[in-house]
Amino acid sequence: RPNGALLLEAGPAHGQPSRRMSAPSKEEIAELAVLERIGLNDIAVVSSRAQAEQAFDLLRAKTVLGFDTESKPTFAKDEVSLGPHVVQFSSLHQAHVFQLHDAGCREVVCALLQAQGITKVGFGLAGDHQQILRTLRVTPQNVLDLNAVFRKQGYPKEIGVKAAVAVVLQRRLIKSRKA
Repeated sequence: RPNGALLLEAGPAHGQPSRRMSAPSKEEIAELAVLERIGLNDIAVVSSRAQAEQAFDLLRAKTVLGFDTESKPTFAKDEVSLGPHVVQFSSLHQAHVFQLHDAGCREVVCALLQAQGITKVGFGLAGDHQQILRTLRVTPQNVLDLNAVFRKQGYPKEIGVKAAVAVVLQRRLIKSRKA
């Protein structure tokens, strides 16, 4: 946390205080230096089997990948999303966005999701797991949800990616609302 402050509150057992970390405020985050991001030239949109196989060769060599899914929005009440429609895997210097309308892309994404030697890291992945299981019929393996890590550290249930970047990297993530 930028200023290192902690919130203390009474714990449930024996009146012992438990440490509850507070996420940095918007004002505290605004004071931080901007995090350098991956450039557009380093983001590959993968929409064919050949592209997926090339991406797989690059990604399978990594031990840790950032991971996220996106689905088309639903607009009707009780409408169930048929997603995910896009799955993203990223390393420190590259990102690959797989479009799942292609069978080759789906096969590679399934292989990456099931790869034991690659830790897939992201935020709020419980919903992603459900959609992946329903749509792709695989259970992601070796996944680390950073919300759980922050909860164990004493932060609120979900602190958000901007606050997480501020806490861990002492940087300000600029994230477009359109992204």
